[in-house]
Formats: sequence, C-alpha cells, structure tokens
Amino acid sequence: MSDKGGIEALLDIMARLRDPQDGCPWDVEQDFASIAPYTIEEAYEVADAIERGDMDDLKDELGDLLLQVVFHAQMAREEGLFDFSDVVRAICEKMIRRHPHVFGDEEQRSAGSVKGRWEEIKAEEKASKGAEQASILDDVPLSLPALVRAIKLQNRAARVGFDWPDTSQVIDKLNEEMLELSSELAKGGDADRLEDEMGDLLFVYANLARHLNVDPEAALRRANTKFRRRFGRIEEKLAAAGKRPEDSTLEEMDALWNEAKREERKG
Repeated sequence: MSDKGGIEALLDIMARLRDPQDGCPWDVEQDFASIAPYTIEEAYEVADAIERGDMDDLKDELGDLLLQVVFHAQMAREEGLFDFSDVVRAICEKMIRRHPHVFGDEEQRSAGSVKGRWEEIKAEEKASKGAEQASILDDVPLSLPALVRAIKLQNRAARVGFDWPDTSQVIDKLNEEMLELSSELAKGGDADRLEDEMGDLLFVYANLARHLNVDPEAALRRANTKFRRRFGRIEEKLAAAGKRPEDSTLEEMDALWNEAKREERKG
C-alpha cells in the first residue's frame, strides 16, 4: 500500500488491484466495455444522493465515481494509450480553452455571449480534429438515457430554427400524438405500431419539458419517488388493518392513495 496521500494513493491502489500476478482477479479481468455500465450507475448514484440532499452519501458516491475514472485511466495506461495525468491535463486545457471570458485577455473576457462562444469553440475543436459531421445531430451520443438524448436532439435542432416558437404549439402537438395513439389502440394496433406511437408521444413530452425549462429526467425521478412514498403509505395502512395489497381491491387501494395525497398536502 502506498504511503502517499490524495489522488496518488488512489492511483496506486488501482494499479495494485490490476496487477496480473498479485491483484484482484475480478479487477484484472475487466475491460473498458465491462466497466462502462458501472460508470453510468455510479453517476446516477451521485445524482440520487444530491436529490435526497444526503451530503455524507454524496461524498461516498463522488469517491465511487472518481474510482471509475481512475479505473479507466489505469486500463488505458496498461495499453499505452494515456494515463490519469493525461486525463487531468486534457480537461484543464479544455476548460481554459472553452472559457476565454475567464482565462483570456481583456478583449476575450468581454466578447459576446458566453453560451454561444462555448458552442463555437466546441465546433472549432471538432473541426481541428478533422471530425466532419453530416448532421448537427451526429455527435449526440446514442448511449444517453432516452429522455436526455431527446432533449439534446431538440436543442440542437432548435439552434438552427427548427423549433416551435410557442409552448401552446407543443401542447397542440401533444394532443395530436395522443389522438394518434388512441386511434391505434382502437384499431387493435400491433406492438410495433404502439411502441412507435408511444415513442412519438414521449418525444413531445420531452419537448414540452424543454420549453418549460423542466428537466424531464428529474421530473420523472421526482414522480417515481412520490409514487414510491404514496404506495408505501397504502401498504402501511393495509398492514395496520391486517391486510396486504394483493388481498385488497383496487377501490380500497385507490381510496388509500387519495388519503395519502391529502396527508401530504396537509403536511
């Protein structure tokens, strides 16, 4: 074990875990693809700790997320691609480059819209790498959660004027998509058609959230938490009466749900 402190200690621990002879067998057999799902999971756990306002948990989850960065950097170092210091150097250079209004000369610090300049610099970076795009949507990652990707696609299209100017038009489109889904249901639509119509509906819901400046992922997480809390109250009330949900009617549970809602509003 290294006697170094801070990030150096973590780098040493990760190198030891990945040692082919004396390391951890599970860590040694991992690669970028096998670790990627854990990286995504840890990022969500960070978001969860923030949403719950649990700062002790946030500290731990940020450590877990940092470990993911170190893990990927260690694997890259083993393959002679880059190491952790290269990762740090690259992000430092990028942040300085993308914030001329902070780190640049006096003219750069006072020039133009910050957000607009950020996008221009990103485009210049891609061009310098020879990364030509057939579409402005090309670099929106496929691996993003669907609602997040929908928002990013819509924002990109909006930059070139492909957007509804008024929220009421988005609501009109939402009603139109709902009617199309209802029509498909009435026709006994097959699973593929229903999925297609449901996707259109969700895409417009995401667009409405964007127009309202609401994060749809955060809104849905909030709704999930609310559902879990209220259904938990149903279970508690049924248990107090010596019953279980599976032994109760929908009408009973719906009445308890409404009671839980009233309790929350009073609280």
